[in-house]
Amino acid sequence: MASVRPPAVAGMFYPGTAAALNGTVRDLCARAPAHPGKQRPWAVIAPHAGYQYSGATAAEALSLLAPFAGDIRRVLLLGPTHRVPVSGMAVPTVDSFDLPSGRIALDKRALDQVLQHPGVMASDLAHAHEHSLEVHLPFLQHLIGDFDLIPVVVGDAEPAAVAGVIESFLDDDHTQVVVSSDLSHFHDYRTARSLDAGTSAAIEALSTNLTGEQACGCRAINGLLLAARRRRFAAHLISQCNSGDTAGDKSRVVGYGGYSVT
Repeated sequence: MASVRPPAVAGMFYPGTAAALNGTVRDLCARAPAHPGKQRPWAVIAPHAGYQYSGATAAEALSLLAPFAGDIRRVLLLGPTHRVPVSGMAVPTVDSFDLPSGRIALDKRALDQVLQHPGVMASDLAHAHEHSLEVHLPFLQHLIGDFDLIPVVVGDAEPAAVAGVIESFLDDDHTQVVVSSDLSHFHDYRTARSLDAGTSAAIEALSTNLTGEQACGCRAINGLLLAARRRRFAAHLISQCNSGDTAGDKSRVVGYGGYSVT
């Protein structure tokens, strides 16, 4: 019998019913500024807070994939773990992830491939209550349609280890890389804007030394940018804001950024 991971943050980070969720995602993507380009991003970095906070930034970054939906058959999705400490990286053993907007099958063969890399373990517990990957899935369903998922949570992992996982899919034109991360946490508005501007500059410079103060998904980003440097790719800021710009108090904000790697 197939095993399923149920949604962990439906009704909290995003609407809990299919109709409300689909409508919200559709509206966020429809309002996202267009960034036309002839080349599909090799990777996208997008934030993972509640939709009222970071949904517009996530929609703008992930919408870069919509024109190329027909070419994307699976998504390698990496993000930090907030609830369960992980030494290295972890992939689930379940067969699919369930959402109010529909079920997404996991690419079991690809997950077996990821498990062969040093520092990668199998852990359903690490994924069970994690929101950093889940919140992107309704956007990807809307923008891409059907795809298989390769979910990886990144804990205490070195950039080279993360880069190794990502690079194993580099020559597969049908796999899309998405990295999930917010930026600075709980500074005042002015301080956050300054810190996040520095982080965006570091990402565009392909720095592989981001810290948790700069981005909660720093380890996944560092691995992504190391892989990008090796291939002489380029990173570009798509959109940046913080919760003080969207739905929060400006005295204690969380930063959000969307980026493409081409």
